[in-house]
Amino acid sequence: MPFVRTPLTAARARVRRAAGRLVHRGWRWVQEAGAVSNQNPGPYRFGELGDGTRLAFPLGTVFNEQWITIGPFSIIGERVTISAGFLPGLDLGPEPLVRIGGGCVIGRGSHIVGHQSIVLGDDVWTGPNVYITDQAHEYRDTDLPIGKQWPRNAPVEIGAGSWIGTGAVILPGARLGRNVVVAANAVVTGEVPDHAVVAGAPAKVVRSWSPEEGWQPPIRHEAPRPVPDGVTAEQLRALVGWDLRIPGQSDTSGD
Repeated sequence: MPFVRTPLTAARARVRRAAGRLVHRGWRWVQEAGAVSNQNPGPYRFGELGDGTRLAFPLGTVFNEQWITIGPFSIIGERVTISAGFLPGLDLGPEPLVRIGGGCVIGRGSHIVGHQSIVLGDDVWTGPNVYITDQAHEYRDTDLPIGKQWPRNAPVEIGAGSWIGTGAVILPGARLGRNVVVAANAVVTGEVPDHAVVAGAPAKVVRSWSPEEGWQPPIRHEAPRPVPDGVTAEQLRALVGWDLRIPGQSDTSGD
């Protein structure tokens, strides 16, 4: 029997569509109002929150933010946890425990959990669901539950310009150089040199660069075509649909 659209059915459909539009508009308003920046810090008092930096709403768990610094023009995705210390309300000393540089992008659902020292250089980008911590559970006492054993800390450093793939885990003591690529789901410990690609669990160097030999093994696909010389910021915005202006910058052609 074919479906017959009665006036009541049509009215209900219109109400649902209208309600859906209102819900989405309301949620966008909530996201905008709840986003954290140095102009709109909400309940948070970061040690430093640079100009143009934004933490998307809803946030993940954020506490002891007085010991967390984030440089300018960074983007922190939705539901990202950034914490310092075991519990909220601790006195963690005179220096920041978690330092995130300028121009960083932290993918949604990621965790940065600091207890001693985590440093992300400028322009570090991550995919979603990345976990970075400077603390590991101890397990050598066979009579005591692992969760109750005193943990071990080791500083973590991720060099400027690095890319951390989706689901990667950066463990205590990891020190990544500049422009390092960490493959999705890799588990990184120890030292990684500049300009290297690591993959696996535990992660191993699968490609590296040197001035003498270039990339080894060689990269087989062609390099992306760069933006042609002479393209203005206004033309580029029209092409890709992004607002590439620095906050507060006027919209003038030719800049």
